[in-house]
Amino acid sequence: QLELVESGGGLAQPGGSLRLSCGASGAILDYRSIGWFRQAPGKELEAVGCISIHGTTIDYAESVKGRFTISRDDAERMAYLQMNGLKPEDTAIYYCAASAGYWSMLAGDYSTWGQGTQVTVSS
Repeated sequence: QLELVESGGGLAQPGGSLRLSCGASGAILDYRSIGWFRQAPGKELEAVGCISIHGTTIDYAESVKGRFTISRDDAERMAYLQMNGLKPEDTAIYYCAASAGYWSMLAGDYSTWGQGTQVTVSS
């Protein structure tokens, strides 16, 4: 059974960078799309972006376009979220998730979720 574990969260200053990793165990990632989501205190879960099976399609929420980059390395069973130009409003718990579908920005389409990693952007 596929399990996901996020890492790489922490404290960053505004304008800084963090790289989140999502490691898979129990199954391969090759035939799953990967989504990144986040939930800020008191707010609903929102999509950050997703990468399709084989990485042929990548899309981002408008709020992170041009600052965040999603990638995947299926051979290593890893996915990544590179976050540059961080803003205080990026503070949230970040989750990676896997879906058997080709690509989706909808949380309900993802069946496997990691435990989340906290990202705090503050000076």
